[in-house]
Amino acid sequence: MIQFGMRCHDLCPKGPLTQMLDQVQEKGIRHIQLAFGKSVSDYDFSPGHYSAGFGYYIAEELKKRQIHVAVLGCYINPANPDETAREAAVDRFIEHLKYAKRIGADMVGTETGRYSVDFSVTEETKSPKCYETVRKSFARIVKAAEQLGVTVGIEGVFDHTIHSPQMMARLLADLDSEAVEVIFDAVNLMTPETEFDIVLQRRLIDKAFSLYGDRISVLHLKDFVFEGQKQSYRHPGEGHFDYSCLMEHISKEKPHIIGLLENSSPDRFQEDCAFLARKYERSSASKSYPAVTARAGI
Repeated sequence: MIQFGMRCHDLCPKGPLTQMLDQVQEKGIRHIQLAFGKSVSDYDFSPGHYSAGFGYYIAEELKKRQIHVAVLGCYINPANPDETAREAAVDRFIEHLKYAKRIGADMVGTETGRYSVDFSVTEETKSPKCYETVRKSFARIVKAAEQLGVTVGIEGVFDHTIHSPQMMARLLADLDSEAVEVIFDAVNLMTPETEFDIVLQRRLIDKAFSLYGDRISVLHLKDFVFEGQKQSYRHPGEGHFDYSCLMEHISKEKPHIIGLLENSSPDRFQEDCAFLARKYERSSASKSYPAVTARAGI
């Protein structure tokens, strides 16, 4: 069965660290994605403010409440063409790797960004120049992760630099590091062309698992619709995503993986989890899907 969790900033408003963690505990949610900047108001997490003691303090507060950080979110734009801004973002990510080590987070996660200063959608995002910029950003991040003994989580998005399973496989191969894993958000890979086409949705998911199924270590779960070229998120079951293929793979290949609901809410969390659990149970009961967990390659 999937172990469900949520993003902290979907659970409760930004506030003092201990108050925010108390609210998470009161809602009975064990696994979280924590983004310091979106959830904690009483500390400065910009580069230069980390200390081992501060990390230990956060770890103790999490431990007291039995809260597990599945993803420490530090979503940067590693494709930013502004070198100064990009390097500052990489510095911030590396400092988050130090926090992750101290607080026991499974990984520090980010998407792969767009080739624009204002994060707008641009054709250059899918250019060789942009890919090389992202590769260099992650090469520096991965070197620090290896030295610290922590994990980097990379998430693909259809209109970001790493926009397809093939591009994710290429990046994993180029980085060539056991310190890199995949945050798999199948909805993020969906394009306008796949919205109403279950066959195309399956092909995307099958391709991802065939190329780097063994590197997928956490899920993001939501639903979607498209409004023109813009993807909008929905609660599970209220959009056009077909969960059957994803759940077939998960039930066969990733038992007990943590699935973090995105764009859910405290009021909808249990309902959303129940819907997803039913999809998982149906797929698990069929036992008819071949497991594919090949090493990442192009």
